[in-house]
Amino acid sequence: MSMSRRTILKGAAVSAAVAAAPMIMGAGHGTPRVVVVGGGAGGATVARYLAKDSKGAVHVTLIEPTRTYYTCFFSNLYLGGFRTMDSLGHSYGKLASEYGINVVHDWAVGVDRDKKTVALAGGGAVPYDRLVLSPGIDFVDGSVPGWDLSAQNRMPHAYKAGSQTELLKAQVEGMREGGVFVMVAPPNPFRCPPGPYERVSMVAHVLKEKNPTAKILIFDPKEKFSKQGLFQEGWERHYPGMVTWLDAGFTGPLEEVRPEAMEVVVGGETTKADVVNVIPAMKAGRIADIAGLTNDGGWAPIVPATMQSRADENIYVLGDAAHQGDMPKSGFAANSQAKVAANAIRGALTGSKVFPAKFTNTCWSLIDTDDGVKVGAAYEATEEKIASTSSFISKTGEDAALRKQTYEESIGWYAGITTDMFG
Repeated sequence: MSMSRRTILKGAAVSAAVAAAPMIMGAGHGTPRVVVVGGGAGGATVARYLAKDSKGAVHVTLIEPTRTYYTCFFSNLYLGGFRTMDSLGHSYGKLASEYGINVVHDWAVGVDRDKKTVALAGGGAVPYDRLVLSPGIDFVDGSVPGWDLSAQNRMPHAYKAGSQTELLKAQVEGMREGGVFVMVAPPNPFRCPPGPYERVSMVAHVLKEKNPTAKILIFDPKEKFSKQGLFQEGWERHYPGMVTWLDAGFTGPLEEVRPEAMEVVVGGETTKADVVNVIPAMKAGRIADIAGLTNDGGWAPIVPATMQSRADENIYVLGDAAHQGDMPKSGFAANSQAKVAANAIRGALTGSKVFPAKFTNTCWSLIDTDDGVKVGAAYEATEEKIASTSSFISKTGEDAALRKQTYEESIGWYAGITTDMFG
């Protein structure tokens, strides 16, 4: 198979970086080394389970640039005033102190698949026997004409929880009376949490209290979206006349956004807005592309039974970055995939028993106070993909007690999954 000039140059750049930097060695000669890139729902979970279950038989290094991880899931609830930002923040201290994981706060900037090393932005390289990439998402350049990351402070994406989420909340709360909030929704596939339509609900919740004559417009390239009937029923019940969803089949295509003028041009019509939340098309986090693992769609294909990259059996790809089949790109999904990968990696490196892959997912959304809905499924690994075997979804017209129970269930899940990730 021929290699493209781009691939050769990327490989050469990585090799040069590794050659110029000192080697950071794993602990203990002969101890298998697993390096995990990305400390979110996939990466933190796989690191913890490998360290916990191998009982020292595997040395685990977790590479994550931030010292505090803010969950994308539940970050919409911060926008709506149901959570504090501090409640979404989690440290890596227990992973290091209680599980013996070598936590490196740096950016992974290259992968040499031949030498099995990961290059760090701060210099040096980390060797691995198995590598796990769980880098989340990056945005597709040019997918929203007129917008790039230089415009994110005018038109925030708020799709990586933290300062962007705080900025969007401040913009919403500072809107003029009767102002217009515009969301540019993403095409499929996209990271579910923070889900666009739950976000609209949370923005509407704030505006109903602070700015009840304000309007919300959603310009959507999709003809339909997950839980659509539930959200539209909820918007009509809780925020009548405030939220308008417009798909491209009705409006025509998005032509451009104008950050300086705070304008959105769709189907030849220009909308002046007070706040514009631009959510571009997405792809796997950049390190997956640098490693040469992504397909033409920008995602990394995997072997469903193990989460191994189809391009390299020594690398595993989890969560949002993976092209895997029917599972959504959610925190629950990444956590589920991480456990399958940890079991497969431990078996490959130590000879321990490998159990058949099983996956589950549930995505909760809050529409208004105590009005929670959910969708979920169970999955199995086939040769081609992770395939759905059963599913469930909340129903329209459910009574208030059931919706409150669904919301409370989500609160319990959040406490459980973050403990499962960080100990």
